Amino acid sequence: MAQEEADAGLGKTGLVRVWDPFVRVFHWGLAASFLAAFLTRHGGGTLHYWAGGAAAALVLLRLAWGVLGSRYARFSQFIRSPSTVLGYLRDIATGREARYLGHNPAGGAMIVALLLVMLATATTGYLQTTDQFFGDEGVEKLHDVLGNGLLLLVLAHLAGVAVASLRHHENLVRAMITGRKRQPAGDDVA
Repeated sequence: MAQEEADAGLGKTGLVRVWDPFVRVFHWGLAASFLAAFLTRHGGGTLHYWAGGAAAALVLLRLAWGVLGSRYARFSQFIRSPSTVLGYLRDIATGREARYLGHNPAGGAMIVALLLVMLATATTGYLQTTDQFFGDEGVEKLHDVLGNGLLLLVLAHLAGVAVASLRHHENLVRAMITGRKRQPAGDDVA
């Protein structure tokens, strides 16, 4: 039995490995990069530039890991159709949402949105350093709008984590630190 539990990633605590080390380092690294870039958005100079560059590099690595990575890191595991995401949001509103071992449909949609907007924000920031777009007010405004939109997405992400943690009696912040979640039971989606 002990070998079967070890093979399944289970320990005596009833926890299962979900988030691999790359996903966890990526997650917290991207959070730190975004925070540094956002806090230095007005006159942050070199720190702002490097934080944005780090965020862009992390996103590109995550895109590769979304294809090549472990089971719960793969996009194929958590990207769902718009109708599935809307159905899941409706289930949250009525208190009937399923617990997912990996990302739930709303969380998967949020990941896609965060990655795309983070990459667009970093790209427009970089463009402002090029000869063609240096001083271009349109690119600067777009960069600001994307950065503020990214903050709204981050706040929505944090709210979603809080709701899921409370509803499913599971500390998702701790899970993103340790990589482990409570093993699936009943109607949980593994």
